[in-house]
Formats: sequence, C-alpha cells, structure tokens
Amino acid sequence: MSIYMGYVLGSVALDISANLALAKSGGFARRGWGIFAVLLIMGAFALLALAVTGMDLFIAYAVWGVMSILGTALATRMVFGHRLNITSWAGMALLILAILLIRLG
Repeated sequence: MSIYMGYVLGSVALDISANLALAKSGGFARRGWGIFAVLLIMGAFALLALAVTGMDLFIAYAVWGVMSILGTALATRMVFGHRLNITSWAGMALLILAILLIRLG
C-alpha cells in the first residue's frame, strides 16, 4: 500500500468519525459535537488533498466515497443501532463492485 492510499484511509476514518459526531450533535443542537464534526471533516479533506498529490483524483475520491459510505453505515449500526434494508445493502455491494472495476481499469 502506498503512502497516498494511507492518506485516503486516514481521510476515511476522519470522515466516518465526523459523520458520527454530526449525528451526536443533533443538528448542531449540541454545538460541541457539531464543531468537532466540522474539524474532523476538515482533517479528512486535508488528508484527501495529500492523497491526490500522488494518485489520480478519480481513484482517490471513489475509494474515499465508497469506504466512507460503507464505514458510516456500519458505524451507525454499531453505535446507534441503525438498520439498513436489503435494497440498501445491495446498493452498497454495487458500490464495492464499482470500486473494484475502477481499480482494475
């Protein structure tokens, strides 16, 4: 794994954390969580910016987007008990397939 993919993975972790913090903020009703979410997403984009200095933007962004969506779905299930229906899971499987095809191309 290259350092640039490491930046993408770090960005994914920060993005998932930002999404959880945003949910905890209750629409910024709890300002501390909301501000924390904004800081986390700023960090996520800073790492993504580093990633694209050494890899194609479309690959970095596609991997980041899909992994962030999947990670957020799994994290909200574990933390908040949110459930997805079979159609949603099928859509996520298609996202994974799309990333695999992009990486192979």
